[in-house]
Amino acid sequence: MTFDYDLFVIGGGSGGVRAARIASAEGGARVGLAEESRMGGTCVIRGCVPKKLMVFASGYGAMAAESQAYGWNAVIDGFDWPRFQAHLHSELGRLEAAYRITLKNAGVTIHDSRAVLEDAHRVRLASGEVFTAKHILIATGGRPFVPDLPGGELAITSNDIFDLPELPKRMLVVGGGYIASEFACIINGLGVEVAQYYRGAQILRGFDDEARGLVASTMQANGVGLKCGNDVLRLEKTATGIRAVSTDGADLEFDAVMYATGRKPNSAGLGLEALGVELGRNGQIIVDDYSQTAVPSIFAVGDVTDRINLTPVAIREGHAFADTVFRGVPTKADHELVASAVFTQPELGSVGLSEEAARDLEPIEVYATAFRPMQTAFAGFPDRVLMKLIVSQKTRRVLGCHIVAPHAGEMIQLAAIAIKMGATKEDFDRTVAVHPTMAEELVTLRKPVRTA
Repeated sequence: MTFDYDLFVIGGGSGGVRAARIASAEGGARVGLAEESRMGGTCVIRGCVPKKLMVFASGYGAMAAESQAYGWNAVIDGFDWPRFQAHLHSELGRLEAAYRITLKNAGVTIHDSRAVLEDAHRVRLASGEVFTAKHILIATGGRPFVPDLPGGELAITSNDIFDLPELPKRMLVVGGGYIASEFACIINGLGVEVAQYYRGAQILRGFDDEARGLVASTMQANGVGLKCGNDVLRLEKTATGIRAVSTDGADLEFDAVMYATGRKPNSAGLGLEALGVELGRNGQIIVDDYSQTAVPSIFAVGDVTDRINLTPVAIREGHAFADTVFRGVPTKADHELVASAVFTQPELGSVGLSEEAARDLEPIEVYATAFRPMQTAFAGFPDRVLMKLIVSQKTRRVLGCHIVAPHAGEMIQLAAIAIKMGATKEDFDRTVAVHPTMAEELVTLRKPVRTA
């Protein structure tokens, strides 16, 4: 059978774009790609990039106050949301154009349309056009959602926050994961009165308990009204805002309510189940180690598979798929020891096992220190940072590293290299410190604070 394409990719996010580019430019494949929204996907248009730019914007108020201790007569008088927003959307437009140019230069044919599967080798665009492909890759990502509750239509999600016509004066963030916690810090840093409700006992579930505890307490000290063990029963429209009726009995009014209580894979309506593609309970596409579904010609990468929902992981999965199928180099995406960063204030960087997870597996030693960093201590601020290593008693390998500090994301990236290579505690000890830095504490932790 002669196919229109060797590969047809549905989804123009990070994973799909990487797979398309490698398959075409390095694998010599004829590639088509369909994207129903904007090229770049969640990360570039609705996630990592605009969020990180908002993180930067939200930090300048504190910087101005801190700078006064260093002799600067600095004053920041309010935040101009429309001016920032215009610059933000201009930058996202530039990045989207760059993605399109990259695909075009790689020889990929772009279809600005929704695509669904007709069968194992055919895709149909919204225009009615049908294309055949030897291989089909689903890279449609995921989406935030608002739970089914009375008044839920009054809430927004992280997709909407970049397009608000104006910043609210009072905002409620519902959720306790990294997206909810990041936006609570961002909006608070921009001068908005922020409350955060989370029904669990502590935010950032799955991260090291000591690390997430420090993040939570610092967020509260910085003005975020964090309430754990609390949930919203219903939302009600009022003459002056939105009333959130919650389980703790405090029915408070806000100008905006943002839900960040989870994400769902974008797998519905693609025609997958009719073809025999298996879906999980959350709607995720079930794939093997090579990202292949139960239908041999159909593959899936990224958040739609709900493995590790991080942009760099989707990129690795897309690249591994292209190497396997089009370059003759069978490659499994490596999901072990993937580092992550939570861009709260302060940041949390993490790689490997938490103390709680590690002690359930084997005897461990815990090396940790918490201290006031030089820069903010000089300015008289009470901020504290945490450096923590989890070490196997038997092998001496560092099983986990957790950092709560400014620029923790930058530090954990470098620590992750050593830990991925199998570094032992003694390897860390042999490394000469860079002084004066916060990160030098990682190589000067001599005695465990506890064993488990």
